[in-house]
Amino acid sequence: MAGPVNVVPSAPQLADALTIVRLSLHVFAACVWVGGQITLGGLVPTLRREAPQALTAVARAFARLAWPAYALLVATGLWSVAAVHASDASSAWDAVFALKMALVVAAGVGTLVHQRATTASLRGAAAGIGTLATVAAMVLGVALAG
Repeated sequence: MAGPVNVVPSAPQLADALTIVRLSLHVFAACVWVGGQITLGGLVPTLRREAPQALTAVARAFARLAWPAYALLVATGLWSVAAVHASDASSAWDAVFALKMALVVAAGVGTLVHQRATTASLRGAAAGIGTLATVAAMVLGVALAG
């Protein structure tokens, strides 16, 4: 009768160069898209009070940074799915991924509606939807990373 087998967990390994590039670009884009929305949301009340004439220019300047970041998030997200062999994923992973993709679309649509809204109530509602969808998508992305 053989004794217990000691299983030694494998030592953590560094990511390969391509993975480092892919994930770094994805995290960078998320910092701009997610962090920028939260930062701008925090600055808007002060801008509205102290420099209301600057609010539109600041929002446009942010959009010039945010939309390319959103595109980079989508591109690197698709790259990540291709890189991790999603065909081998569990049904739970697939369900979370589908929900995340729906939230990514909702984030983009909410943000676009916010940008183009002509009433304060629609602008506020769309900003809320866009930001909540963005944060929820980010959290699900962490869950998908395993």
